[in-house]
Amino acid sequence: MTLEALLFQALNGLAAASSLFFVGAGLSLIFGVTRIINIAHGSFYMLGLYLAATFATKVGGALGFWGGIAAAGLMVAALGALIEMLLLRRIYQAPELFQLLATFALVLIINDAAQYVWGPEDLLGPRAPGLRGSVEILGRNFPSYDLFLIVIGPLVLLLLHLMLAKTRFGRLIRAATQDREMVGALGVNQAMLFTVVFVLGAFLAGFGGALQVAREPANLGLDLAVISDAFVVVVVGGMGSVTGAFLAAVIIAEVKALCIGIGLVHFGAFALNFSKLTLVAEFLVMAIVLIARPYGLLGRPQGAVRNPAEIEDPIRPATWPLKLAAAAVLVGVALLPFAYKSSPYALVLGIDVLIAILFATSLHFIMGPGGMHSFGHAAYFGLGAYGAALMVKFLAAPTAVALIVAPLAALMGALLFGWFAVRLSGVYLAMLTLAFAQIVWSILFQWEDVTGGSNGILGIWPRAPFDSRPAFYLLTLAIAVAGVLVVRRFLFAPFGYAMRAGRDSPLRAESIGINVKRVHWIGFAIAGAFAGIAGGSFAFAKGTISPDVAWVSRSIDAMVMVLLGGIQTLTGPIVGAAVFTFLQDNVMRQTAFWRGLLGAVILLLVLVFPGGIVGALSKRMAARRKPA
Repeated sequence: MTLEALLFQALNGLAAASSLFFVGAGLSLIFGVTRIINIAHGSFYMLGLYLAATFATKVGGALGFWGGIAAAGLMVAALGALIEMLLLRRIYQAPELFQLLATFALVLIINDAAQYVWGPEDLLGPRAPGLRGSVEILGRNFPSYDLFLIVIGPLVLLLLHLMLAKTRFGRLIRAATQDREMVGALGVNQAMLFTVVFVLGAFLAGFGGALQVAREPANLGLDLAVISDAFVVVVVGGMGSVTGAFLAAVIIAEVKALCIGIGLVHFGAFALNFSKLTLVAEFLVMAIVLIARPYGLLGRPQGAVRNPAEIEDPIRPATWPLKLAAAAVLVGVALLPFAYKSSPYALVLGIDVLIAILFATSLHFIMGPGGMHSFGHAAYFGLGAYGAALMVKFLAAPTAVALIVAPLAALMGALLFGWFAVRLSGVYLAMLTLAFAQIVWSILFQWEDVTGGSNGILGIWPRAPFDSRPAFYLLTLAIAVAGVLVVRRFLFAPFGYAMRAGRDSPLRAESIGINVKRVHWIGFAIAGAFAGIAGGSFAFAKGTISPDVAWVSRSIDAMVMVLLGGIQTLTGPIVGAAVFTFLQDNVMRQTAFWRGLLGAVILLLVLVFPGGIVGALSKRMAARRKPA
């Protein structure tokens, strides 16, 4: 490719950077002040694009197009105000991860609401009035609207910079980003500050989506796709830094554009297809930046933040009544194949629940006692699933052998990724795990000769004696029970206490001789191995797997299971996985808009049980036992 062509492709990258900047800047402001990891931010972007396309097609003309962009941003801002005042304000006292769970429920509700209003098909907007032509640059025609986007991004950056630097409101935002507890102690109305910042962030996301009306169609998959990119922009640029968000957006958009522009490059007999890197380019950039500079390009270490939620009680061994209840449940679950001989679907659902329990328990192992919040746990689930499937595909391995390889494949991945991840903390650790998971997904999606690409691998069925549904159900039950018990044994061994010590007070743990990073690295690897066992079982349960087993939505599902049950209890992930899987299965069969209904149920549970189902029930029972 010629130098002129590369420069022209770089201009395309600058145009794409504007939308990334708007949504990233809004997310950065919201997280910097409220500390909420707002997964619904991508939904605001999606709604902005849908609303702008509707205004442009229904009203028509320049007023409908340009007025629709402004109106879309304002309407999304109004929705953000309602969400903050009616929902988020009620759960600020809950642990931060439960606030994340509430915003995930909003994603499901908003997505189905958009499908109800606009339908499942893509919605195309018209070209921009007054900017429908092109300008000749470097011997090629460059769209005038893209030039407009290149200009408006820095202009909005300048306006935000002036607001943050020259106004009292901006100074409050910067102060809250560094130490919001001190801002509250100085008498600032935190509730009002949170609302205004959330509204501003929602407006930026909606406005950024609306500006894309002439470049891309509105579709229902934008919410999760955009939030993934937005997190990358925020983390690479630095939490709370608007200038950092702009710099990160430009870097990421340019890297993706140049990957497309460079295309296929030959190095002797070896060829590298750079265009395939576009699926994972931003995550490679994020991984490199976080490893080299843990707080982002322009970020700074944030002040200590006191979570207003109650301090977590230590994990204690189960009481005898709880052990007897668990034994009774286990006996009943083991008898399921005999009780439902005429209902094979009960066994199918039972297998799904058992796999989900093992997957959620493995994530809880590092999220709860380890304090490591992983957004990419699906990577190890996927590695386990493909490890087992490839053994069957290429070596015709027996079921038992494939199930042994599954955790080993996941363990190798967890050891590699965990070595880098445990050197970070908080949201930076979470985002690095997401980057690694997306890299795994990209490899599974594009290595067609081995993984089958988007078609996946077919015909992965268990062999005798596990080739019947009841037999495989009992095998899955044995694997899940053994996995949960082994994880539990780890937690009450000296290793488990060392891991919790490193979570609660790293400096004190180091002072008594505990190598915190090594302990957390080993814990990370253990969790990955058990996720791999769940993935291998999933491959045989479904008979077919695809790269979706390692997609970000599966990681979010696992996190929802853990939080829904309660992160502070050992039975929380078990109950959460069972409830989530059962709800998802039954709600899906009741209505086409099952996501919205499921989101509403999750939202109700978050409001009623802000510490998770098991956590809230445990606290209520403990309160009843206390003397009056």
